[in-house]
Amino acid sequence: MTEPRVFLTTGRLVLRRFTLDDTDDLLALDSDPLVRRFVEDGEPVTRANAVEMIEHWLKYHERSDLFGFWAAIERTTGRFLGWFHFRPGDGHGDDEPELGYRLIASAWGKGLATEGSVALIDHGFSTGRIRRVVAETMAVNVGSRRVMEKAGMRLVRTFHADWPVRIPGDEEGDVEYAITFDEWKAARG
Repeated sequence: MTEPRVFLTTGRLVLRRFTLDDTDDLLALDSDPLVRRFVEDGEPVTRANAVEMIEHWLKYHERSDLFGFWAAIERTTGRFLGWFHFRPGDGHGDDEPELGYRLIASAWGKGLATEGSVALIDHGFSTGRIRRVVAETMAVNVGSRRVMEKAGMRLVRTFHADWPVRIPGDEEGDVEYAITFDEWKAARG
């Protein structure tokens, strides 16, 4: 088997394409109640679900060299830490991708989500094909909101989505953060 294709590297992370060999790691990630706290849909995650997700995510790479889902791997140990995505968001064009991430609980609070997010934002804007990057989370997800802010994004709006499954905190709504090309350029100056 060939090595998975690396998309980006940072000081501590390798963002590479998923392979089906990542199935058990993805299943473990999505089976952790701490990780699922703000994304719970009420359905237990199965190994078959993890395979389906990876197969779906790999299709992004067929459509674009810029968009996709990437396994986040710790550079020094090779340990699976979670994933990042950079993809066209719902209702947005290809020049306005959505940034997302999900990391194992033991990786939280170490700046890894910010490091990966900044790398994807920088890469996207440096191509000249992106005018704005957006990200969303539940309003009560303080950790994710901090990542967005540290990555240079600003709060754009609070909104209330009609989710099919109610979870604690969703009554506070969701938030959208964004950074434009001009804001990114000025900050990197």
